[in-house]
Amino acid sequence: MSDPTPAESPRPESLWLATTPTTDYGPLEDGLTVDAAVIGGGITGLSAAIELQDAGRSVAVLEADRIVEGTTGHTTAKLTSQHGLVYDRLVSQFGAETARQYAAANEAAIETVERRVEELGVDCDFRRTPAYTYAASPDDVGEIRDEVEAAQRVDLPASYVDDTPLPFDVPGAVRFDEQAQFHPRKYLLAIAERVRDDGGHVFEETRALEVDPGSPCRIETDHGTVVADDVVVATHFPILDRAGYFARMHPHRAYLLAVRIDGTPPEGMYYNTATPAATMRPYSAADGEEDDLLLVGGQSHKPSVDGVPTSERYRRCETFAREHFEVESVEYRWSTMDYSPVDSVPYIGRIDPLSDRVYVGTGFNGWGMTTGTAAGTILADLIVEGSSPWADVFDPQRFTPKASAKRFLEENATVGGSFVGDRIESLLAALGADGADDLQRGDARVVRRAGQPVGLHRDDEGTTHAVSATCPHMGCLVRWNDAERTWDCPCHGSRFSREGEVLSGPALEGLLYRRL
Repeated sequence: MSDPTPAESPRPESLWLATTPTTDYGPLEDGLTVDAAVIGGGITGLSAAIELQDAGRSVAVLEADRIVEGTTGHTTAKLTSQHGLVYDRLVSQFGAETARQYAAANEAAIETVERRVEELGVDCDFRRTPAYTYAASPDDVGEIRDEVEAAQRVDLPASYVDDTPLPFDVPGAVRFDEQAQFHPRKYLLAIAERVRDDGGHVFEETRALEVDPGSPCRIETDHGTVVADDVVVATHFPILDRAGYFARMHPHRAYLLAVRIDGTPPEGMYYNTATPAATMRPYSAADGEEDDLLLVGGQSHKPSVDGVPTSERYRRCETFAREHFEVESVEYRWSTMDYSPVDSVPYIGRIDPLSDRVYVGTGFNGWGMTTGTAAGTILADLIVEGSSPWADVFDPQRFTPKASAKRFLEENATVGGSFVGDRIESLLAALGADGADDLQRGDARVVRRAGQPVGLHRDDEGTTHAVSATCPHMGCLVRWNDAERTWDCPCHGSRFSREGEVLSGPALEGLLYRRL
């Protein structure tokens, strides 16, 4: 519809971070003893913290960086039980009752956020709105109809429609009524403030290094030891992994643009059946902002599958936006990493069979605003009451060969292929040379120096940075992200700055910085 050449470069920043202040909670200064410690300051951790505090538990939240700046700060921010075409698969693989638990937990999560918004009096742009998953081609209409039937069977507000508020025709769609959207940082910063004001602790720049799941539990951090009766691990990827989460869920990265269009963005939240899927939702401007924006994105992919650069992923998102809307400008761009369990259902509950007092919420498959909120409720119920009506479907110890065996083998074969293939490539590339002399400004590559894989990046000022290219988590070779200018691990999703500092796990240590 519009000229594919943008007039100005978008800000390489999440809209949610750009429209909220930076937090300044201090780090842990000494040892601390509490009833419950929560590791991770995203939506899962903060939701669990306030639920536990409401139940009378003393709470400490430990965040390695700044709260709500990780995956939660880079979301599409949809609050919905509509997770693509998930219910037909859940019913066929797990049965209607399990699918009904999954649906009920997510619907309750929307109500929890709405209740908290009213209770805290926070202006976080919360509003109810329909959600649509639409067929990307006529061939997908049958799947849409099957999803409607399955969703209605588990008591969801689903209907089949062939007309949507989008400015283009779709072959058909499943519509869920009374879903919601919000500003996740405005909401969660208010949650964190309430936790602290009611006597809880919120610590930033406090990295948990080790969890001893004893009685009581002990968390060793880079600023001291926290002792707690119960621990919630809400670090996106669990820092305590004795149950093989690295093999049971796998990373995928997706990309988002906030664009200004000619006219008003369409009402509702959207997802389609394309591969990779596209996602859309409006953003209502707050006072002082010029216009409403439309969030458009997708391009979800496994980091280890192909070599398409990050900049090209953003370009494809922009092309999609301009094909379907009159885009005036692209204001922001950002990406996010999520983890998908091999059976597509998150892991919420006891972290492993040997840890009675350590709990986990992870593997939200791109739908963490709703399932992360649900995880906070479920984990608090398990700690306080010993049970939850939704615990069975999300049990991390579940055994689901019918739903997961094929994907388990495929995903781990991909990771293994990346592990071996990267080493062969690095052995052949730049053999006998350090690879720095012909590196252009802004470029990066992995070479071998003194028999070791090294990541080289020449910045815009001409300075070359060198780091170990071996991810300390499990030894995969990192790859350069040309848009965010980070080193990313294709196997399990760790990210590092160009100087090698850990930006997100599961790696707990950085890439060793090397002198040239």
